[in-house]
Amino acid sequence: MKKIVLLTVLISAFAISSCKSDNASSKVKNENVEAAAARDAKISLGAPVIEWDKLEHDFGTIEQGEKVETIFTLSNVGKGDLVITNAKGSCGCTVPNWPKEAIKPGEKADIKVVFNSRGKKNKTSNTITLTTNTEKGSEVVRIKAFVNAKQVKTPSGKIELNDNTKLN
Repeated sequence: MKKIVLLTVLISAFAISSCKSDNASSKVKNENVEAAAARDAKISLGAPVIEWDKLEHDFGTIEQGEKVETIFTLSNVGKGDLVITNAKGSCGCTVPNWPKEAIKPGEKADIKVVFNSRGKKNKTSNTITLTTNTEKGSEVVRIKAFVNAKQVKTPSGKIELNDNTKLN
């Protein structure tokens, strides 16, 4: 019993002596408070909102191996700065190029998309997904095309498509 009482007294003494009487507010740096206030003011303006000139682009009929490109233009119609942190095509044949700097409210920006039809045939459709600081967190645009397969003449004089379909 004496051990329990002695242990309780020691723990209580340690707990009381380890608490300093320093005021916690004296440890707060003014520059951190100012930076947090500026950040909170920007956040309170609201999330950026994207308006697109188009959500889909159709390249029409193209020849296999052809590289084609288009531009999607966006407008930031929200109240906060728009930041695009990433843009990715649904396959390696679709490569987007996006602005790395913030897009201010009222400003426009272009997203250039290059599609390489090498190895593709027939109807094809791909998406480009942008990771943004909009309310949704991401935005998606689409491209599509009809790719004519290349025709190759064999030594026997037959025509083959690149997928080995034989024509007479």
